[in-house]
Amino acid sequence: MYPLRRNRRLRTNESIRSLVRETIISPQDFIVPLFIVEGNNVKEEIASMPGYFRYSLDLLEKEVRELWNLGLRSVLLFVKVPDNLKDNAGTEALNKDGLMQRAVKMVKNVAPEMVVMTDVALDPYSSYGHDGVVAEGKILNDDTTAILAEMALSHAKAGADFVAPSDMMDGRIFEIRTLLEDEGFHETGIMSYSAKYASAFYGPFRDALDSAPGFGDKKTYQMDPSNREEAIRETLMDIDEGADIVMVKPGLCYLDIVREIKNAVNVPVAVYQVSGEYAMIKAAAEKGWLDHDAVILEQLTAIKRAGASMIASYFAKDAVKLIS
Repeated sequence: MYPLRRNRRLRTNESIRSLVRETIISPQDFIVPLFIVEGNNVKEEIASMPGYFRYSLDLLEKEVRELWNLGLRSVLLFVKVPDNLKDNAGTEALNKDGLMQRAVKMVKNVAPEMVVMTDVALDPYSSYGHDGVVAEGKILNDDTTAILAEMALSHAKAGADFVAPSDMMDGRIFEIRTLLEDEGFHETGIMSYSAKYASAFYGPFRDALDSAPGFGDKKTYQMDPSNREEAIRETLMDIDEGADIVMVKPGLCYLDIVREIKNAVNVPVAVYQVSGEYAMIKAAAEKGWLDHDAVILEQLTAIKRAGASMIASYFAKDAVKLIS
């Protein structure tokens, strides 16, 4: 069959390659993470994430307009909380006039059709930097989930389309879904960080929000990177508890998990291309060791090819400009 069948015929030129291409990246694939700080006229570059910034609300407005004009239709909000507002119970997280709540309202005012997702976790608000309430060096699961549910409700009241629990406490999806239903927020969705691993790739993110754990690590609640079957169990449980979208985090090192979960579920699968993945590309490109733009598109294509329905990525703006 060799003389009759030549696979290279379908690679002859870009027009043919694009005609038969199996995986295509589009602006609708992306969720844009945004970091928010208090103040006015604040645009702070994050040292470990070159080219990425924290914004005060007045400058966030301009950024959201630019995202919308580029065709990006979803944002995921994170807030950097001043130290004086942090405590062990994440009290500030429930403030109806808190930074997150004001940010949600601002984005919806600027771009009403923008899909607004909000981070639901205690670590930005915790004096310990952990995702839950701490007692005698341990993270209390059930005390935490009750607070997370109230936090999610507060975001829903502010106008969030989806709440995104990133904490990995057991049972928190059920607690959140139940409270949202009881309070009449039937249309508020949940994007659950269902398979979030205890990864070494989160360092720059913790710099961005000053949310590194004050003691120990997060291995008692985030998943062991060695485990595959556990990710499927966690994800199926979250769906049973009411998750509308499930997430795998990080991205590139866990594409086998993405495919396993995609094959096992009937809901959209999100993938988070995390801060460490962003920082590595930036550092290597700065050294001239990698082609920045080509590597961005290759990694994002690999994530979507593995089964991602959507991708949270710090490269979203860059990618959209490249593909357009």
